[in-house]
Amino acid sequence: MGEPQSIAIFSAQFLPHMGGVEVFTHELASRLAQRGCSVVVVASEEPGCSSHENVDVGGSSYEVVRLPSVGLLHGRFPVPRLCAERRKAIQELESRSFDGVLVNTRFYPHSVTGVRFANRKGIPVAILDHGSDYVSFGSPLVDPIVRLYERGITSRLKRSANAFYGISQESCRWLSRLGVEPSGIIPNAIDASAFRDASSGRSFRKELAIKGDELLVAYAGRLVPEKGVREIAAAAEILRDRGIPVRFVLAGEGPLGEELQRAHGGAISMVGRLDAPDVAALLNETDVFVFPSRSEGFGSALLEAAVSGAALISTPVGIAGTLIPDREYGVILNEADELSIADAVGALAGNLAATKAMGARAQQRAEQLFSWGATIESLMSALGLES
Repeated sequence: MGEPQSIAIFSAQFLPHMGGVEVFTHELASRLAQRGCSVVVVASEEPGCSSHENVDVGGSSYEVVRLPSVGLLHGRFPVPRLCAERRKAIQELESRSFDGVLVNTRFYPHSVTGVRFANRKGIPVAILDHGSDYVSFGSPLVDPIVRLYERGITSRLKRSANAFYGISQESCRWLSRLGVEPSGIIPNAIDASAFRDASSGRSFRKELAIKGDELLVAYAGRLVPEKGVREIAAAAEILRDRGIPVRFVLAGEGPLGEELQRAHGGAISMVGRLDAPDVAALLNETDVFVFPSRSEGFGSALLEAAVSGAALISTPVGIAGTLIPDREYGVILNEADELSIADAVGALAGNLAATKAMGARAQQRAEQLFSWGATIESLMSALGLES
């Protein structure tokens, strides 16, 4: 890389709010900073967080600026809070010199803010979409309105920017269905060895008294309807009734947490929201990772499970098709109902050696295809900058 580049990443939600986009933004900002870039993550206001902070990452750092916002729909949909403080923060950012802007997702008003920011400064902007279907809030009343809104904001962004990218091939196909011609892919990535080495060493098998002959089946992510967690819990009930030695462990938090515990507490073990080292520890002990999500632009959880050596059972979302090109690498579910999940898990439980070999093949494939170096090169190319 020549002269250090200065990049702003507009991401509506950011850590400590948990989600795949948030983790991707942190990892990308960290690696850009470690390469000598000046990076500012511009996010929405988050309860309990400062409006400005510096995040240290391995001897380097990046900035986080949080703009005043109001979190609607249980905090899942931040909207700008128009006030003098917000105007002042944006004016301060506009006084700086930037070489390019990355806008994460098309979905939020914050995305419009990022595109307008780039246009006013006359610098390149790339909109990176992380979805593969309409966003769902699990409500028959809200979801139709959300679809109308999503089509509207996409049209609005098309008038202001012409560089749209997908986080995966699935995201690119979704953009095309929305009438947007994608310019390419800026993929998510993982430092596989670092992820595994970051494990806290915590033993969930020991804590949960999982027997040596029991298959540990895990899910890690938000406990929301669109992730298929109800179906996972129901599948655990089916397998328990069949007498198959399997233990389901669900990590995460969300509106379905209490419901799952109340309805299926005897068949599943819920460990709550885990920090990254504990997620790595859980996945290092996991035999099978199940991911029956209805929509996923990328599927970071799948990638983390793959590099941990877990066998994968997933719906055909995000990068599932890339990680699982055939049955030697995992199982693609044609249906995401509880019986299909139970049958797939039960089949793997009957042959542990084959299941381990399946996970090893997916691990090797994941490490070959998803590196941060390639992701940064794709981003720099999208912004017309030297890598």
